[in-house]
Amino acid sequence: MSQLKKIILIILFSGLFLVMDILISPRMNPYYLQMLLYCGINIILAVSLNLINGFTGQFSIGHAGFMAIGAYASAAFTFYLGPNILAMLFLPLWFSKSLIFIAGLLLGGALAAVAGLLVGIPSLRLRGDYLAIVTLGFGEIIRVFILNIDVIGGARGFSDIPKYTSLFWVLGFTVLTVVVVRNLVYSTHGRAFLSVREDEVAAEAMGINTTWYKVTAFVIGAFFAGIAGGLLGHYLQYLHTNSFTFIKSFEVVMMVVLGGMGSITGSILAAIILTLLPEVLRPVKDYRMVFYSILLVILMITRPQGIFGVKEFNWRWIKKIIPRKKTQPQIT
Repeated sequence: MSQLKKIILIILFSGLFLVMDILISPRMNPYYLQMLLYCGINIILAVSLNLINGFTGQFSIGHAGFMAIGAYASAAFTFYLGPNILAMLFLPLWFSKSLIFIAGLLLGGALAAVAGLLVGIPSLRLRGDYLAIVTLGFGEIIRVFILNIDVIGGARGFSDIPKYTSLFWVLGFTVLTVVVVRNLVYSTHGRAFLSVREDEVAAEAMGINTTWYKVTAFVIGAFFAGIAGGLLGHYLQYLHTNSFTFIKSFEVVMMVVLGGMGSITGSILAAIILTLLPEVLRPVKDYRMVFYSILLVILMITRPQGIFGVKEFNWRWIKKIIPRKKTQPQIT
């Protein structure tokens, strides 16, 4: 695809998301809008973690820690520095707020990426369960560390965060995450990621810098997790460390495993299912988590490789399911 076509597609999608945000979002049921935003944020988390766990073959369960860093960093930026920056910018208010929001998200993502780098480098010698324990410990350290910082709320939580998150931003960053990870996976670097997953020793023997690729996977995955955290914080307008416990990390891991370790479309579908399923089962009240767990166990028994495994969704699957009309031979 030429550079001009890419620019045109970006403009078209941006215009579409903006129209949806202006015309459709205000008319939507607030509950449905909230579920749609949660689906988008969870897709970002699942796809970014799939780069680490699925495509690179590492086992990280500390994604909530990266998410917390991005959430609190971006919220602190817009809360403390945002008003001063707004006063200095002689631009339309909506444009100034958008710039501040983007800057806050990028700052949160960058700090989360630095944390991913700090976690990735010491963990290079670790694999499997040992790496999982390290990342789990990191997530809890971050949570406890934030819990003791009074400037960002501490144990009380961080409140009065500006509400900048909208349907436009969630859809935009969701598409950006999917496009970046997809292009990375299907590039020459993506083959290197897959080789690290399949056989790290053989990859090193072939001259692939496995250290660089493992750290890169952590950095990119952590960056987008930080973005997701920033989007969540600026939608809820309140943050507390209880939202970023190891349970949240396990939820994201579950999305990756359910969709398929190494399938982007699988992560997207699983994120949507696991976001909406608890809400669908809400009428059964106290038993909804029981049904939720049973459904997951049944699915993992019948499809242990996940919904898509390592494959991606293909429209040819739909064509195979839909029966074709048999053409009657013409008699002359």
